[in-house]
Amino acid sequence: MARPFTKMHGLGNDFVVFDARQDALALSAAQIRAICNRRTGIGCDQLFIMEPSADADVFMRIYNADGGEVSACGNGARCIARLVAETQETGAVSIETLAGVIEGTVDGPGAAIDMGVPKLGWEDIPLAYGMDTLEMPVGWEELDAPSAVNMGNPHVVFFVPDVEAVPLERLGPQIETDPLFPERVNVGVAQITARGEIRLRVWERGAGLTQACGTGACAAAVAAMRRRLTERKVTVRLPGGPLSIEWRSDDHVMMTGPAEISFTGAIAL
Repeated sequence: MARPFTKMHGLGNDFVVFDARQDALALSAAQIRAICNRRTGIGCDQLFIMEPSADADVFMRIYNADGGEVSACGNGARCIARLVAETQETGAVSIETLAGVIEGTVDGPGAAIDMGVPKLGWEDIPLAYGMDTLEMPVGWEELDAPSAVNMGNPHVVFFVPDVEAVPLERLGPQIETDPLFPERVNVGVAQITARGEIRLRVWERGAGLTQACGTGACAAAVAAMRRRLTERKVTVRLPGGPLSIEWRSDDHVMMTGPAEISFTGAIAL
């Protein structure tokens, strides 16, 4: 039997979404990898299953392209918010994830998401052992002294003179799987171009290089602000386009950007 899906993206970070709020759906890791395969499946960076929630409008189950389940996806949260808002009379949407409940507001083809309070303690990233997360005393070849931030999933951010000069395709998987990160880690390289602007590339754990990463943009902004490199509201420019990130006075991080529907279809499972 064919199962309907929606293909979406946020700045080129693309997703396959199944709505299982009325009809439950369980997929194996092998099925997820097959659906995400860009040659033989639908193709995407992440796969989401929308499920009922007792505490929010929807529960968002998140899988990376390698079949592993993760706790958060910022670009994906905007997409799920848009789908939910289309069936409601209001643009205000609450989304439960494994990392907790987040709130969003949908306005046309975009959404603003309250990504919550960043976690900055080494045990919350988590790291294998204790250290300062503002400027970590570690390095991999030309990348060193990163900041670590957990925005629902773990990130390390390296500040570099030129993001395009970093061989992230090679160093990303090395850092992602380093024993320092017991849950693996997302790897960002950030370049400060102005007090209100950051260029960013991200290697996502379980997905590889992506056009955009919402939690990565939040992590890079928080790391830059902690180092007093930028103002508290910035534009983060990713290969797929810009996101607006604000670290508010109440310690919550707001992310604003597009959420686009590419097409709909059905796939035999």
